[in-house]
Amino acid sequence: MKFNEQSDYKLEEKIRREKIALLPIGAVESHGDHLPLGTDSILAERLAAKVVERVGGMVLPTLHYTYVWSLGRRLGTIGISNDLLRETIKEIGLEVKRNGFKIFVIINAHLGNLSAIKEAVRAIYDDEMKIYYFSYPGADKALSEVMESGKLYGDFFHAEEIETSYMLYLAEEYVDMSKAIAGSPEVPAEISYTPIRWDEFSETSVMGDATKATREKGRYVIDSVVEYIAEILKRHL
Repeated sequence: MKFNEQSDYKLEEKIRREKIALLPIGAVESHGDHLPLGTDSILAERLAAKVVERVGGMVLPTLHYTYVWSLGRRLGTIGISNDLLRETIKEIGLEVKRNGFKIFVIINAHLGNLSAIKEAVRAIYDDEMKIYYFSYPGADKALSEVMESGKLYGDFFHAEEIETSYMLYLAEEYVDMSKAIAGSPEVPAEISYTPIRWDEFSETSVMGDATKATREKGRYVIDSVVEYIAEILKRHL
C-alpha cells in the first residue's frame, strides 16, 4: 500500500491497521552504462514493496536525493549534504510519528546514507514509535552461496555482480546486460584510512564484475533479506 495514493477517507483507520510506515532511501548517482542513475532508489522501493507483501504497512514516497561522496564528482550524480540528509530523515520520522504509525522502517539501498540515518533515528528515538533501519540485512550468508566474483574490496559493492543481480530480480526492465562490464580497478589500500573518491582510481562506476549477474542470484539473496526483515517486524505486530 502506497501512502501517497491514499485519500483522507478512512486514513486514520488504515494507519491504525497497518501500523508500519516504510521509507525507501536511495540515491541519484552513476551506475555505469547498464544500470540507471536511480538504481538505489528503485531497489529501495521494490524491496520495501516486497516487505509490505509479507507484513503489511504503507510505503512512503522515496527519498531520492541523498549523500553521495565517493562518486560525487561523476557525471550523473546529484547529492545533498550529510547534514541536510540527517535533518530531512529526522523531520520525516517526526511526521510519521505524528501521523500515528507505531513502527518506522527505513529501507536504505545506498551505504553512503548510513551515518545520516543512524544520527537521525537516534535523535527521534523514544518509546512511542519503534524505528528500524535496514541496508540488506541478512544478505551475507546468501551472497556467499551464490556470488562468483564477490565484493571487489571490503564492503564495497556497486553496479557489479551483486547490485546488478538485485536489479535483474527486482527491476529487470531497467537493466541492459549488453552493456555490463567487468570493472576491476585496483583499489588503493589507503581508502580504508583516508578519503579517496572513486574517480581517482577508476574510470567507471562499476566496482566488480557485472557480467556475472543473474536474476536467479538476485532472487535468492533478496528473498532472504525480505524474510530476515519480516521476521524482525513480526515481533511488533
